Amino acid sequence: MVIDTVCTYCGVGCDISFKLEHGQIIKAFAKKEGTVSQGKLCIKGRKGWEYLYSPYRIRKPRIRKEFIEKHSELFPENIKNRLDTLVDFDTEFYEADFELAYDITAWKLNQIRKKYSPYAIAGIGGARTSCESSYFFQKFIRKYIGSPHIDNCARVCHSPSLKGMRTTIGEGAATNPFDDIYKAEFLIVIGSNTTEAHPIVANRILDTVRNGTPLAVIDVREIPLSKFASYHLTIPFEANLLVLNMMARVIIEERLYNEEFINKRVKGFNEYREKLLNDPYTDPSLFRKIRGYEELEEKIRTVARKYATSKSMILWGLGITEHIDGSYSVMALTHLALLTGNIGKEGAGLMPLRGQNNVQGTCDMGCLPYYGPDYTTPEEIGLMTPDIIDAVLEGKIKAIYNIGEDIAHIHTNQNKIHRALKQLEFLVVNEIFPNEITGYADVIFGVKSAYEKEGVYVNAERRLHLSQPVIQSDLPDDWEVLNEIAKRMGVSSDYSSTEEVWNEVRREAPERFSGASYEKLKENRLRGLQWPVKETDTPVLHIEKFRTPDGYGRFHYKQWDKRGMVKELLEGGSFDDFYLTTGRNLIHYNNAAQTRECRSLISKVSEDTVFVSIHDRERLHNARKVILKSKYGQTETLPVRYVDWLKKGTLYTTFHFAKSKINFLFGDEADSFVKTARFKSVKVKVIPVH
Repeated sequence: MVIDTVCTYCGVGCDISFKLEHGQIIKAFAKKEGTVSQGKLCIKGRKGWEYLYSPYRIRKPRIRKEFIEKHSELFPENIKNRLDTLVDFDTEFYEADFELAYDITAWKLNQIRKKYSPYAIAGIGGARTSCESSYFFQKFIRKYIGSPHIDNCARVCHSPSLKGMRTTIGEGAATNPFDDIYKAEFLIVIGSNTTEAHPIVANRILDTVRNGTPLAVIDVREIPLSKFASYHLTIPFEANLLVLNMMARVIIEERLYNEEFINKRVKGFNEYREKLLNDPYTDPSLFRKIRGYEELEEKIRTVARKYATSKSMILWGLGITEHIDGSYSVMALTHLALLTGNIGKEGAGLMPLRGQNNVQGTCDMGCLPYYGPDYTTPEEIGLMTPDIIDAVLEGKIKAIYNIGEDIAHIHTNQNKIHRALKQLEFLVVNEIFPNEITGYADVIFGVKSAYEKEGVYVNAERRLHLSQPVIQSDLPDDWEVLNEIAKRMGVSSDYSSTEEVWNEVRREAPERFSGASYEKLKENRLRGLQWPVKETDTPVLHIEKFRTPDGYGRFHYKQWDKRGMVKELLEGGSFDDFYLTTGRNLIHYNNAAQTRECRSLISKVSEDTVFVSIHDRERLHNARKVILKSKYGQTETLPVRYVDWLKKGTLYTTFHFAKSKINFLFGDEADSFVKTARFKSVKVKVIPVH
């Protein structure tokens, strides 16, 4: 027996097929006719399903013993009468049946809402679940609870892509399908280690490069793609906007811009050009003064010329967005496309490589404090996740409902977050495994994983796939948990199926999803459909006009702020500390909640490692273990590997394992618009451990 569904790890969102015997999964593979996978899967696709059989799955609701003791006299009689059904799970939690857990959760949420106000409750998470559950979650918080405070994991990844792209071209999503990589004449990959984070997209890049298409890689380090690139630019930390503005200047000064396209489709060019040409930080010759990066002057000019004179596509990842100027850097990327007309046609465009399997869909569903479904303006704009944490510490928010977002591990300033979580009056978590956030929860609901349910997922190219259960589970879906709680809170909420929720999405978000019926999605199980879906789907956006109110694109210039590594190098300093950046490895995913429960994966990589330049080996006395320390916190002791793909004074590490405490190193510095944290640059001291 073979069942086709969708892989639910990274934003590539591959079609995936499972072979079963006697109801057990034998193997995962991809069919050659699969549009996204092209018949190939990465190791997480091939082996990342093993967690389904882990003994550590959360099968029954868990309720904190301390919470029960604290409220035992306050509970209504219908709850008090069933407390003797609670069963010891461990020293901290009881196990309960779902009915009791629903009743307790509904009672406590109603109590907090009545005692303080609906604004004392917030929702965080959702991108690890389906569109139906993400939609229901934002409705639950906004309509049923009455709070505007709803957010998701885009806050730590691609919110700047949404902000930057909507500001300039009216839509915060990929303009073209992955397969347009094959139609491009020139590719730029910036701030994305694509082979590790989005390997099936990297396959396409490598295919085109082998067929002669030139590739430019721009990063703070060399990555595997660099070996295949015609141009590799190792840039200083926090210099994305600097470099991109320099590229735009070369295009303007050498009159390589598409004047006809600009006149017809873009506003604000003259003001943009004047600001750019009068900005002292846009001249590539600045790099003559930056020790160790002198070669960038000519490389920037060469890449800019090649981009402007070719049908070109830009792909980027969190190396662009996770900075204090992430949104402005995304705007700078769109400026390059607007200057040259490399948008609104096949083989060109802009490709933000989304991190989570459904982060695009979750944002489309309105799981953001400032957007409702279809990116409409909500009745009231709520708090972003960092502000929610601050509001907890200020005593304004008393309860958080969390779905699949391990904020006690993967967000910055963990010392602060842990303080806030301890201060909460009530924390509810929907999860499939215990992790850092469940350790703080009062109620934990075990829920279905993506391979156990039906639902829509939207990948990084706007492609909808409809999942179907691979194995059977008697656990509820996320939306079903919320639905049961809502009914007990006195809300008339009685959805009977996931499809019923999706049909409401189609009505509430018609611009993107009105034509995407389950029937049509089932017919296109291996291909999927790219939104907007009306009668047909839409592979390429912005062909005739941009998705702004008046149809025009816009330039929004921002000068790069002199800071960090570049400032130190320009001023002749030789910094004693190191600069650290973070990222994924191929084997694990995000907080490793699922991948560490897959024997084939955890056996390959079971800890985070600090990668150090071979040029710093002597400086660290060839230390094999180190502690990293910033002004915000420090890591545990970590193993070291010395490599030749990092420049002197720079470090790289993954963040998959909570025990490493990598995210204790980062503070509250974040994007100025959307508060996405500066994960990709922090100054640290390296303490050798002998």
